[in-house]
Amino acid sequence: METYATVKGQIVIPAALRRKYGIKNGTKIIVTDGGDAIVLKPVTEQYLRNLQGSLKGKGALKVLMEERRKDRERGK
Repeated sequence: METYATVKGQIVIPAALRRKYGIKNGTKIIVTDGGDAIVLKPVTEQYLRNLQGSLKGKGALKVLMEERRKDRERGK
């Protein structure tokens, strides 16, 4: 599939892919740099369900609390 960017940098995601990934009007899409590719990930209910528990046991809460402490110290 092919699409083109507009002058404003907007692109059209083909209808078949929008249906496949549940992209509707207003769906948030995460854009990341994959090194040699641009990766688009729609933030849908299914995506959020798949994230549940993915950080369990990885010390994420400890890291978050440490970052918040550093932010407070910096005066944010």
